[in-house]
Amino acid sequence: MKTFMVVLMIIASFALIISILLSPAKTAGMGGSIDGGAESLFGKKKARGIYALLEKITTGSAIIFMLSAFIYSLLG
Repeated sequence: MKTFMVVLMIIASFALIISILLSPAKTAGMGGSIDGGAESLFGKKKARGIYALLEKITTGSAIIFMLSAFIYSLLG
C-alpha cells in the first residue's frame, strides 16, 4: 500500500508540475494583480479550451497529491 501511495504521489506531482508550467500567467505583475483581481475573483474572465483543461488538471492533481500524502502519513 505504501508503494502505491508513493507512485501515486510521484505521478500526481509530475502532472502538477507540467500543468502549472504549461498554463499561462494570469496577472501582469503587481499592477495586474491589483487592477484585474476583482475581475478574476468574480468570474468575468472564464478560462476556455486548453486553459480550462489545464486548470482542471492542476486542481485534480493537487487534490490527489495532498490526499495521497495525507494517507501515506497515516500509514507510516
